[in-house]
Amino acid sequence: MKTAIEMRVLLEHADRIDPASAEDYIKVGGYKGLEKARGMSREDLIKEVKSSNLRGRGGAGFNAGMKWSFVPQNVPVKYVVCNLDEGEPGTYKDRIICEKNAQALIEGMAICGLAINSQQGYIYCRGEYPFVAELLRKAVASAKASGALGDFDIEVRMGAGAYVCGEETALIESIEGHRGEPRFKPPFPGVEGLWKAPTVVNNVETFACLPYILVNGAQWFAGIGAASYPGTKVLTLTGDVVNRTYFEVPTSTTLREVIFELGGGIPGGKKFKAVQVGGTSGAFIPEANLDTPIDFDSMGKIGAALGSGAVLVLDETRDIVDVVTRISKFFEHESCGKCNPCREGTFRCREIMERINNGRGREADLDLLTLLSKVMQKAALCGLGQAAPIPIDSTIKHFKHEYLRKVL
Repeated sequence: MKTAIEMRVLLEHADRIDPASAEDYIKVGGYKGLEKARGMSREDLIKEVKSSNLRGRGGAGFNAGMKWSFVPQNVPVKYVVCNLDEGEPGTYKDRIICEKNAQALIEGMAICGLAINSQQGYIYCRGEYPFVAELLRKAVASAKASGALGDFDIEVRMGAGAYVCGEETALIESIEGHRGEPRFKPPFPGVEGLWKAPTVVNNVETFACLPYILVNGAQWFAGIGAASYPGTKVLTLTGDVVNRTYFEVPTSTTLREVIFELGGGIPGGKKFKAVQVGGTSGAFIPEANLDTPIDFDSMGKIGAALGSGAVLVLDETRDIVDVVTRISKFFEHESCGKCNPCREGTFRCREIMERINNGRGREADLDLLTLLSKVMQKAALCGLGQAAPIPIDSTIKHFKHEYLRKVL
């Protein structure tokens, strides 16, 4: 189903070509971006990506070309790594891109390989996606057989289902065969990453944008959607919404349009209560902020994050405190335990939330949760611990009355 406000770029040929077939992809213009990149110098290629203002389609939103420019050139071995861990509950946009347009991901990784002078790529696939891993292996084999990749090679590696491996250095540790734990930074992966070699890590959606930027030009991409975070975004809608599916829209699209036009509104004649954007680690947003565009910076201004593009809608019957309590249990379970702020913080968040949810909390617990949130966001080693308290913090801010109804 495609709607009037959609703009399909990555998903233009969804369900019309075999995603594993390089031949099908080439018939609709595939690998022309890589061909163009081969005729450019490394400096001009990175400049083109920088000029497009393609920013990471994961959590950080960093300019992709800028990230590549930090990779030193006087090192013989470098790696390109694709993050397909996608462990955020409710998130499946990278899976959709692979299932509909896997060759664009492969072409994008090869373009990055040219930019940093790397001949080896790895796709780190979420442990719960064995069928996607098999599709990608077939797609890589087809691309190599067609001659499109030249001397660039890609290997698919499977994760073991750890949420923390969505963090780039924990992902690198996992590829190396170690326990998935984040590294201290610096050094950053661009200088010392996989097997201590310079490494670029981007997610599926970021890499998949690159062929279209090379073919159509940086200014074309920069002119789509919000100026500060241009292009399109693949969103996944879940929860209390009529159309629980995926869409691709310009980044200037508002949350209200996402929920009530793309999503078809709230089913059963019920009223909207809140929306969580960016996955389980995202903030809960009240109706007063629904006219905010979904781009990275606009979301940041309201204390939220675009992140993975997962959109969870809650209707008026949902118990916010109960929902957030369940989320706090998830983060306690997924913490790797390497740093105290996350290991102890997620435990305390879950403990306090359960106490409030069971009617045994006190109003002072809300102040304690707010303080705990500040400490975790500043002191935790990686994004898991930093983001884990955000659902709590945002709901205390916007839905404090629901907490007060449950405290003694």
